Amino acid sequence: MEIRELFKDEPPPMHLLLLADPSRELVEEYLGSGTCFVAESDKRMIGVYVLLQKGPELIEIMNIAVDERHHGRGIGRQLIEHAKGHAREQGYKMIEIGTGNSGIGQLALYQKCGFRITGVDRDFFNRNYSEAIYENRIQCQDMIRLSQSLD
Repeated sequence: MEIRELFKDEPPPMHLLLLADPSRELVEEYLGSGTCFVAESDKRMIGVYVLLQKGPELIEIMNIAVDERHHGRGIGRQLIEHAKGHAREQGYKMIEIGTGNSGIGQLALYQKCGFRITGVDRDFFNRNYSEAIYENRIQCQDMIRLSQSLD
């Protein structure tokens, strides 16, 4: 597997990006102002994430997703580690991520990768979605925010 930055003239893997965020409008907004990275295997995109600058020392991982046929292979963890490495190289001091449309397994993965819960945004889905669904069809009510120092 190779992780690389998506070229500006390449179409983004919307089928993967929409797995992580059901709002096409928000995904397009992130893509317009962020940097998209894709994981490829045998010339097929199997994972994706977007890095979005939030401040001079803060960057956020948006829309991290892995193709459902490749779950359980450590690709999500590799994407997160790649994002952290890239952020360090660019001189960022802090990296954030939100659970968004994630399941409980992804929250556990973020914590295993060193992220710590910093807060909950109870109004996030009311502002951005009419309905957001977790795994197993449980409606998501909160956006759990996590962060990690890159020092």
